[in-house]
Amino acid sequence: MTECRVWGAVLLLLIVSSANGNTAGDRTLTNDEKRRLFEAENFKYSWTGPNALARSALVERQERLQYNCEEVLGDVQNEVSSAESFRNILVDEQHELLYCYVPKVACTNWKRVLMVATGKWPGNDPLEIPADQAHSSGTFQRLSNYSLPEIERMLATYDKLIVVRHPLERLLSAYRNKLEAKQKSSKYFQTRFGKKIIKRYRKNATEESLKNGDDVTFREFVEFVTDTSSNETRNEHWNPISELCQPCLVNYNLVSKYESLVEDATEVLERMGVEFVNFPAKPPSREPTAKKLEKYYSTLTYKQLRKLANLYKLDLRLFDYSLEDVLGFSLA
Repeated sequence: MTECRVWGAVLLLLIVSSANGNTAGDRTLTNDEKRRLFEAENFKYSWTGPNALARSALVERQERLQYNCEEVLGDVQNEVSSAESFRNILVDEQHELLYCYVPKVACTNWKRVLMVATGKWPGNDPLEIPADQAHSSGTFQRLSNYSLPEIERMLATYDKLIVVRHPLERLLSAYRNKLEAKQKSSKYFQTRFGKKIIKRYRKNATEESLKNGDDVTFREFVEFVTDTSSNETRNEHWNPISELCQPCLVNYNLVSKYESLVEDATEVLERMGVEFVNFPAKPPSREPTAKKLEKYYSTLTYKQLRKLANLYKLDLRLFDYSLEDVLGFSLA
């Protein structure tokens, strides 16, 4: 990826050169373009310093995502045709940022951080904010609430942030948190989905299991998620990121990964000019989902693994993940 770093530096130099010349090719720049290029010229970051690796990684991932989209879609050009496609994208007009939230990829903490950054919360500690308040429907404006011309303007001029995670790790996290856990916040999913899963996929289910829906196995959950016969199986907590965030339509210039969450967030917040907020670190006492992958995925059949590979094939391709990362082998 050395070439990507070099091209990232070259692109920055070209932006600055264009700003000095006040033109882009033979075209006169608009006032908005002049403002953005001026900001780029006076950008306070360098390619060295404490965030250099994160900064370089963000550039590389943006380029890789664009390349992967071109490989997948070829010459097909997506156009903005429906505002509803952007319902998972939150708008921060103050910092000119669009953030596509993905459940089970630190979206609670990112929402908390944005609440502090935009003054929706009086303190500076994101962890003081209750999770249900961060997820409240009235806390943020969604991009889907704007008109198509406004959406196109924001997509063209705002920074665009997406945080991604290996789809199989994200799926397991959703299962453990929403269906396996014995806590109050899991009751909704156990009632809505758990009882349905047990009734549909478990032979000789007990009356207690059918009543509570709180003992769904991972195999049963995967069978449900990969069942294409009904839309009842769809939910944003396990739907592919490519469906939630439209990564080949939205040109995300800030592509963060769960594996480098805090480092990436530090760079994004500095770029926003929000240096008074620290992104919460992962609790050291909690065993990460990544440590439990083998335990759960070893219970699945080859057929189920193939179904998962098909469900998440676009996420795997676009964000440079592989099944070998989790399974230790490919499903060629």
